[in-house]
Amino acid sequence: MKKLLTVIVVALASVTMAHAQFGIVGGYTSSTTKLKEAAQEASSANLWHAGVAYRVNIGSLAIQPSLTYNVKGTTIDNVQYKTGYVEASAGVQVGLDLLVARPFLVAEPFIGYQVTGNEAAMKDITNKLDWGFGLGVGADVLKHLQIRVEWFKNLGALANASSEQVGEALKDTNYQGIKITAGLFF
Repeated sequence: MKKLLTVIVVALASVTMAHAQFGIVGGYTSSTTKLKEAAQEASSANLWHAGVAYRVNIGSLAIQPSLTYNVKGTTIDNVQYKTGYVEASAGVQVGLDLLVARPFLVAEPFIGYQVTGNEAAMKDITNKLDWGFGLGVGADVLKHLQIRVEWFKNLGALANASSEQVGEALKDTNYQGIKITAGLFF
């Protein structure tokens, strides 16, 4: 029984290693959930993300963990808040391999930690820990180029609810929007 289990584990490991790729990813992060408004915001493009990813293809399923620096923003009472997070995510993709392209659906939970803020007052009252999920569509082209459009939603509150400096509007706010990502895999 132990030998059979060892053979299965080695076989699975060799198959996944044969279809694994390291990549560089980056793109635009929008603070709105509407595509039309996201396109209008793209002209200023002050929200962005960049990092590295590792994709493992297993048939129609792919797992893509990544580590990125993600700048997110929102506007409350005509004041724009912008913070940067180091985020770790674990995307699960389900798609069809059409030889030249592989269209897919993606679900991606993430967790992040705030490392930058746009002003000292905001940096002191925001929650440092950030978590949420993203849902989207994408395509791998020629097995090396990836394009994705994803809606994301943070589940934690933007501001620390215990802080006396925080207004009610900020306590009930968190980041959500659209991410457009391009990746190059080797």
